[in-house]
Amino acid sequence: MAETRRRFDSEFRAGAVRIVLETGKPIAQVARDLGINAGTLGNWVNQAKAANVKGNGALSESEREELIRLRRECAELSMERDVLKRSVVLWVKEAMK
Repeated sequence: MAETRRRFDSEFRAGAVRIVLETGKPIAQVARDLGINAGTLGNWVNQAKAANVKGNGALSESEREELIRLRRECAELSMERDVLKRSVVLWVKEAMK
């Protein structure tokens, strides 16, 4: 008898891929836990990674938030650096008197 092929919906696939990518567990272990073939899960993971690379260049929401946070932090550090530079100049001028 021929074995029928199991079909998995996109939510199941996305969840399985997310488990692999977020937990760092080996594909074989996650596949065993979910009762699917490791090769199948490996293909899903590779497809998801390729889809992320081939994106339209737009940032994801989390990347956008991180970029905003890092820009603010960079601006704050630049201001602190400038203040410290000015204070060192004033300190040196005082020491030279």
